[in-house]
Amino acid sequence: MAGQRALLLAGFLLPGFLLSEAAKILTLSLVGGSHHLLLDRVSQILQDHGHNVTMLHQRGNSFISDFTEKEKSYQVISWLPPEDYNKGLKENFDFFIKEALGDRYTFGKFLSFMEQLGLQCSHFLRRKDIMDTLKNENFDLVIVENFDYCPFLVAEKLGKPFVSILSSSFGAIDFGLPNPLSYVPVFHSLLSDHMDFWDRVKNFLMFFDFSIRQRQIQSAYDNTIKEHFPEGSRPVLSHLLKKAELWFVNSDFALEFARPLLPNTVYVGGLMARPVKPVPQEFENFITKFGDSGFVLVALGSMVSNFQAQELLREMNSAFAHLSQGVIWRYKPSHWPEDIRLSANVKIVDWLPQSDLLAHPCIRLFVTHGGMNSIMEAIQHGVPMVGIPLFGDQPENLNHVEAKKFGVSIQLKQINAETLALKMKEVIEDKRYKSAAVAASIIRRSHPLTPAQRLVGWIEHPPDRGCGTPQAPCPAAAVA
Repeated sequence: MAGQRALLLAGFLLPGFLLSEAAKILTLSLVGGSHHLLLDRVSQILQDHGHNVTMLHQRGNSFISDFTEKEKSYQVISWLPPEDYNKGLKENFDFFIKEALGDRYTFGKFLSFMEQLGLQCSHFLRRKDIMDTLKNENFDLVIVENFDYCPFLVAEKLGKPFVSILSSSFGAIDFGLPNPLSYVPVFHSLLSDHMDFWDRVKNFLMFFDFSIRQRQIQSAYDNTIKEHFPEGSRPVLSHLLKKAELWFVNSDFALEFARPLLPNTVYVGGLMARPVKPVPQEFENFITKFGDSGFVLVALGSMVSNFQAQELLREMNSAFAHLSQGVIWRYKPSHWPEDIRLSANVKIVDWLPQSDLLAHPCIRLFVTHGGMNSIMEAIQHGVPMVGIPLFGDQPENLNHVEAKKFGVSIQLKQINAETLALKMKEVIEDKRYKSAAVAASIIRRSHPLTPAQRLVGWIEHPPDRGCGTPQAPCPAAAVA
């Protein structure tokens, strides 16, 4: 088996190395948080494989207040938006997060945030000095990410071929995949691929609602397009998405429902995975205190740990007190409310080695917000989950987790100490959840090529036959 995999790997990768040696690649990171971390990982992988990678990185809006950059092996071009804009963006985003934590998330608030990103794009495209620098570099390829449409416009402005990373679940944006509504659930429908008649009716109606919302989001960039592209050559965002040479999807067959794919669509879920290391001694000492009971890992995302949501913290802390397991919780100690006494079995920390803790033999449960990177790490190590979705693609991601039977989710408005404790005990004690998580891990690990090898292989040897590329579009994409 090892020999077969080696031959397959050589056959897949070697032609690419012969065709494209040391390509000049530009990655565009204009939003922060997990989106930046994913593009940083993509940039590092490609640099390590011999390419000359440059990342355009926006400073000042990492969405993580204590975020610090590590030294890079690839080149970084930084830009900083105007100070008044950055201040307004931070205020808008902080309000957005607080509303989500208070279970007051609405599409209107998300649309307001996207309008801020549209304005940010105009600020960037006005920077003739940076755009000229990028043009003069004459990159072979541009890599963009789907959350913000600005990188697509930058790639179009540079006139270079581009590939895109889909950082969320399928359906978050329409890039031309066929979507048979009889068994492919619409994004945010919270349906699975097993639908009865009324589910299909709901799915059909939500398809139209989704299409309207997509147009509203894309309209946030209309003024930017009018300002920076001459009349007669102004791109239409819905068409621009379909010009991508490749779409790399940050997910895996282990999580996704069955659906049609085009030849230029490649799963790379698990890119963030790294070799497992022993956990630091302070964590090992804490875990040891709970013996065979093990521990629960709690991480609600890089942004949430910087915000106070006092009632949510109180209920979660009380729920953890009902567990026999230890609880390691990523939350800034300096933000912990003084009037809430931390439960005796809970350890809160500024930072934790999430992947290494998920790989620890004593872990029993992962409590997560449902970000795709976190779910992929949990699947990698076969850890069952209790999800608390906050906004964005998180409810949809956790809907997949529930449908696949390796976890459950609980809505913010449903959270109280008793309900959360019961959910956690259910997943820990019912071994069917663990078995399903382990089965998903086996599927995830069974690919003959790692996510990094798939990423590099397809970038170096993109599809040149069949359909799914701008040169040979699939007829289905025109009606998708």
